Parts: sequence; structure tokens; C-alpha cells
Amino acid sequence: MSRSDKDNDTPQPDEGRFFSKMPDLTGHLIFWPIAIIGVAADLWSKYWVFKWLGDKPPDYEHTVVEGFLTFVVRMNAGAAFSMASGQRGWLIAISVIAFFVVVGLFLFGGAHRRIMQVSLGLFTGGIIGNLYDRIDTGLVRDFIDVVYWPGKHWPAFNVADSMLCTAVGLIIICNLTSASSRKSAHRQK
Repeated sequence: MSRSDKDNDTPQPDEGRFFSKMPDLTGHLIFWPIAIIGVAADLWSKYWVFKWLGDKPPDYEHTVVEGFLTFVVRMNAGAAFSMASGQRGWLIAISVIAFFVVVGLFLFGGAHRRIMQVSLGLFTGGIIGNLYDRIDTGLVRDFIDVVYWPGKHWPAFNVADSMLCTAVGLIIICNLTSASSRKSAHRQK
């Protein structure tokens, strides 16, 4: 064996680094079903509620839990809290970029913690659910109305919005627990 053959057999320090960041099979079995089921749940719930309440007067509300939860028909031309209302092209572009960033983080960002895989799956499902509405009609269908204080209503939202908020909460928890575990491990050394 020549010297050049030995050099080719010796692993390089960076060899495999890219693929070692990719999630394992369990990670894929967490992320993809959550994203797919999330999109299906969002689109199905919007279809069902809007079909059911679509022929009712515009201000009609169906009470689910008295004084707390009602179903309504609302169309949102913006993002959260109607921000960037009427900026359809911009919101679609941001959603597409967000989708690729989140999937990229899952695939190549070293998301090995299960809670992070769950949150990224929820993010993906939420992004796609609202992106579908924006592309289809330019408006996001919202139908969940929650009273958080007597007489005070949270802005209407949908299942995709719930997934996005849950994902943010899980990422915060993941980062807080990760930071505290690093600190406690560092103190033990």
C-alpha cells in the first residue's frame, strides 16, 4: 500500500460532521408526523367550522364553553394580531422562508433533543396551515375566540396559530432547561 492510499484511509477531522448533526430515525418519526397531522388538523378544522358557520350572519358566535370559548368566523389579512395586514406577498414570502429555516434547523441544525423536534414539527405544521390560506385566498381563516378576562377577548385564532404558540413555548422551555443543565454540569466539574 502506497503512502497516498494510507492518507486516503485516514479519516479527516471534519469528515461526517455534517451528517452527524442530522436527526436519528426517532427524530424523523417525531417531526414529520407532527407536522403532517398538524397541517391536516388545521385545514380540516378550518374547513369544518367555516362550512358549518358559513351560512350564519357575520357576527354569529357558537358557544362551546359558556363565558370562555366560542367559535366565530373571522378572516385575517395579516399575521399575528393582524400585523402587516394586507401585505399578502410579503407574508407569503416570510412564511416560505420560515418553512425552509425550520426544516433546515431540524435536518441540519443538530436538533437532537426530542422537545426541540416536537416544537419544530409544530412550527412546520403551523406555518404550512396558515401559508395555505394566504396562498389560497390571501386571508387566514380564524375561528377560535377565547375570553381571557370577563369581557376581554383574545384575538380570534386557529389550530395553526395554536401550534405556532406551543412551539415557541417549547423552544423557550428547551433553551431554559438546556442552559440550566449546562450551568449545573459546569459547576459539578
